[in-house]
Amino acid sequence: MKLTRLTLLRSKTDKVVEVALLVYPDCQIAAIHCLTDLFRIANDWAAYPHEDDRHCRIRVTHWQLNPASGRIECCWDSDPADAHQPAFAIAPPSVVMPERMSDMPREAAWLAELHGRGVIVCSICAGAFVLAQTGLLARRRITTHWAFAELLSRTCPDAHVASENIVLDDGDVITAGAILAWNDLGFLIVDRVMGANVMLATSRFMLSEGVRDDQRPLEGFLPRLDHDDDAILEAQHLILSTPGINHTIASLAGISCLTERTFIRRFQKATGLNPANYVRQVRMTKAKDALRLGNRPIALVAKELGYDDVISFRKAFQNVVGMSPAAYRQHFRTK
Repeated sequence: MKLTRLTLLRSKTDKVVEVALLVYPDCQIAAIHCLTDLFRIANDWAAYPHEDDRHCRIRVTHWQLNPASGRIECCWDSDPADAHQPAFAIAPPSVVMPERMSDMPREAAWLAELHGRGVIVCSICAGAFVLAQTGLLARRRITTHWAFAELLSRTCPDAHVASENIVLDDGDVITAGAILAWNDLGFLIVDRVMGANVMLATSRFMLSEGVRDDQRPLEGFLPRLDHDDDAILEAQHLILSTPGINHTIASLAGISCLTERTFIRRFQKATGLNPANYVRQVRMTKAKDALRLGNRPIALVAKELGYDDVISFRKAFQNVVGMSPAAYRQHFRTK
């Protein structure tokens, strides 16, 4: 889509809202470029006559630590003639795991300073760990990639990590979930700046669903097996290999040669889940695979996974996945 004459004329009169993208060590450069393109497309659509025309356009800037000066400086600008006044600042995803991410005191200080000036600070996926270094996440509901939720909870013990959400908008702080949630955050910003009409037009042009609200249907389950408790590891392997058996605490504790009370305590410590929740997560992971890849009736899938009746299975699936088994199969089934 090319800039029209109307776009060029309006660019001189529209209100400019600057979105600053932080380029930090090992960040996902693709997210930087994709957000830049998303906002450019939104600007083009905003130039067409529509209801709720807010006469706004988004200016995109990229910011990076300059080793020579020790300051975070602008390294790319879609409107280089204007002075900087960001309204949003975004820490994008990382291409390395959070535990391998560098400490970023200067980047964190820059984000905190912007926040103190009224800028809305945002993160995507592991970018939440950059935002965590600012201290701004305390006592907030935040989200990140579902696989990083536990580590973020330990990193920010005063925050509530709600990894079931794809985007959590806390007004002055916005966090987004997995690595492709730049899409959802970008549309949320377009909606806030330009209105729903431009956001929907942009999302349709990009063949996207717009801002999604639930990460649970897309979550996987990562059974923590890298601990040193061999007794608990044996119980985990049994649960993983026989998800259709209704294991009791007594039977699992017996296999582990532990008392029931000790087994529950050590299982929680080793896996981060109590035994009942662990079994439920294993079963729901198997259920999602069966619904997505196979044709077996839902009642049969429920029976194979140890549920005596399909109603109990549907209820458990809805609670864990956030949608019914039938809706999940319809949406995610492999063609």
